[in-house]
Amino acid sequence: MSTLHNDHWSQHNHGLSRPMAWIGVVLLAVLVALGLARWSGLDPRTPDAAVQWQRALQFSDLPNGDIAVLDADTQKRVARFSGEQGFLRSTLRALARERHREKIGPEAPLLLMGRTDGRLTLLDPTTQQRIDLESFGPSNAAVFAGLRLAGHDTPIR
Repeated sequence: MSTLHNDHWSQHNHGLSRPMAWIGVVLLAVLVALGLARWSGLDPRTPDAAVQWQRALQFSDLPNGDIAVLDADTQKRVARFSGEQGFLRSTLRALARERHREKIGPEAPLLLMGRTDGRLTLLDPTTQQRIDLESFGPSNAAVFAGLRLAGHDTPIR
């Protein structure tokens, strides 16, 4: 009886090992293909749509903890953010961290760019770091989208 049980067990294991081996081969092939694509410099991202509009903005911390937003061209305050503002603060902190790492001061403005496909990008021209704001959802992107026309009496086209 134990021989019958062992024969059944070995047939059962042998039946499972063949599909598992094929899965392993396929996974290995995918990893090799990805490695070759990365090594060859292939960029999997879709190209950026053309810039439809852009605005140079400077962000600064105020003594009371608020964030002031200045139009870099006119040096006029166009917005002020109070309270937690988690997404705004974390986005600006990420860009400031890279500037600090490269020993660049906060003086240079950031570029807020709207693209023809509706996407919104925040770019730091001094470090070339960028944040594609739509990746974080429409409500988070809307925080920055409101800065396009902030402080203007007439709409910008």
